[in-house]
Amino acid sequence: MIFWLIALIVLLLDQWTKWLVVTRMEIREVIPVWGDFFSLTSHRNRGAAWGILQDQRVFFIVVTIIVVIGIVYYMLRTIREGRKLMPLALSLLLGGALGNFVDRVRLGEVVDFFDFKFDFRGIGIPFVYDFPIFNVADSGICVGIALVILDTLLETRREKRRTSHDSVNG
Repeated sequence: MIFWLIALIVLLLDQWTKWLVVTRMEIREVIPVWGDFFSLTSHRNRGAAWGILQDQRVFFIVVTIIVVIGIVYYMLRTIREGRKLMPLALSLLLGGALGNFVDRVRLGEVVDFFDFKFDFRGIGIPFVYDFPIFNVADSGICVGIALVILDTLLETRREKRRTSHDSVNG
């Protein structure tokens, strides 16, 4: 039950923050939060991460439906197996996928607003990196993917230990 609640919280937090941006900011408006490093920037994206595959709304809707079905199936399976980290990871992925899905269905585009700029000139490197603007759903997806990778590595390690233990005792 807790994993479904986590997915719902990610979805609701994502939609609430996007609602705040849409109703209180003009598109391209920038509100500095922490100097030039972090701003809230009202942005719309008709594509995927980094703006790739612009204006492929139907494609993203279909792919998201397939992905959500896969996430739910795998989440149910890993919950039944008694695992903890993988269902947590999948709940973050589910909430994030649904958050951006709602935007694409309702608005035809995704609302983004977290804007980070990494300025290395202060340490003598003539380089400024403007990270792509993102949202709460994207954060859930990224953290979820990181946890899937971590769980996979840990599970592989546990499996190797089981295999070596079984061969020694076999």
